[in-house]
Amino acid sequence: MSRVFNFSAGPAILPEEVLQQAREELGDWQGSGMSVMEMSHRGKEFMAIAAQAEADLRELMAIPSNYKVLFLQGGASTQFSMVPINLLNGKKSADYVLTGSWGKKAISEAKRYCEVNTVASSLEQKFSTVPDFNSWKLNKDAAYLHYTPNETIEGVEFDFVPQTGDVPLVVDMSSNILSRPIDVSKFGVIYAGAQKNIGPAGLTIAIVRDDLIGNAMPNMPVMMDYKIHAENESMYNTPPTYSWYIAGLVFQWLKRNGGLSAMAAVNDRKAARLYAAIDGSDFYANPVEKRYRSCMNVPFTLADAELDATFLSEAKAAGLVTLKGHRSVGGMRASIYNAMPESGVDALVGFMADFEKRHG
Repeated sequence: MSRVFNFSAGPAILPEEVLQQAREELGDWQGSGMSVMEMSHRGKEFMAIAAQAEADLRELMAIPSNYKVLFLQGGASTQFSMVPINLLNGKKSADYVLTGSWGKKAISEAKRYCEVNTVASSLEQKFSTVPDFNSWKLNKDAAYLHYTPNETIEGVEFDFVPQTGDVPLVVDMSSNILSRPIDVSKFGVIYAGAQKNIGPAGLTIAIVRDDLIGNAMPNMPVMMDYKIHAENESMYNTPPTYSWYIAGLVFQWLKRNGGLSAMAAVNDRKAARLYAAIDGSDFYANPVEKRYRSCMNVPFTLADAELDATFLSEAKAAGLVTLKGHRSVGGMRASIYNAMPESGVDALVGFMADFEKRHG
């Protein structure tokens, strides 16, 4: 059976080269006689895998030496709690930006630990834009400011990094990490669930500035303390070893293919082609303000919602799968992460044009 083009928002498509290498090494990693899944996380074989993965990620993102890179479990949703637990440091409030469903969940969890100041919201615009930065009601005494630069469900992506002065900037990059270069030094904490643009589900990466480690709230579970994970090189308990290994293969694939600048150029081309197909038609529509359209997650609707099921059925028959929009939004959603080849987007655009001819 040939592989399909998988537009899932996550768990998402992985590079074929990575899957092939993992298949070749599945039963015997580099002559060890073991699968990576069978290795002790403290054995020399896996320790080498882990060290190489961190080194490659540091190189790809140009992560400064005063940041720890943590390979954790629990998904980005656990970070919704870990961030306030570790960063409040005696303060009573934190600033949050609300531009979509994941920002909403982060706010809901933070309210368990502190007063949340929602400095900007696009709720009234149905999460179709990003509020102008000049309208944000920032609190200079906030413990940190949290935002979600790419909302996976609504398809909204920031085109700027907020300027917060001395207030640490915390960012949930689950669905756009590694899609283009960023200046890590602008952020206090960057976290991301792996299953969208890094690797398989089960791994979460947190990049934490050194001065924000060691201030966890008292009487919290030990697994919620960044310091514990930093001191134990992300191995306080057994980490998600196979997901870590696959992530490392993805990092190497990115390096072989020109790094994040080259990836950004490819991602921009893919997104431009798909949005052009949507905008050039009266049959398809995208609700997001053009300036803030996501390069990773592209929601779109059909002129006649009664055709949604037919679109999905015919797309699947054509080898284009997982295009159904999130249940809270409806319509379609094409997630075109790094691993989605340009040929996949071309195939989708071609199918959309043909479907419109036959059903429009």
